[in-house]
Amino acid sequence: MDQEQRMKFLKIALYVIGVVFVVGVPAMMLWIWPDGWGWTPAQPEYEQMIMGVYATLGVFLILAAKDPLANKSIIWFTIWSSIVHGGIMFVHAIIDETDRINLVGDVPALFLVAYVLWYFMPKESQ
Repeated sequence: MDQEQRMKFLKIALYVIGVVFVVGVPAMMLWIWPDGWGWTPAQPEYEQMIMGVYATLGVFLILAAKDPLANKSIIWFTIWSSIVHGGIMFVHAIIDETDRINLVGDVPALFLVAYVLWYFMPKESQ
């Protein structure tokens, strides 16, 4: 895949991931699949904080889709924070039986976000 194609797909990925962070994360946590995306037992304060942080990040990813190379820092932050967040959640899901459902919920979703953005980032910008 050449750099022009990577940039095209990166812009699409940034927009889609941004929209998912703004709309999809709250929907998954509150209505669609709370067991796979929320806390057990429920902790509304933390869930609201996560939804707020991810909604904010989503807005910035949507803005970054206009000119990804001018916004490399937010893209790399999203990649690495998704790996760290997913890794921490993975460990907790292994240790705590009540969190195991996250192994098929938000843990793989976070690693997928990191991989997609890393894959489409132009190689000279890494």
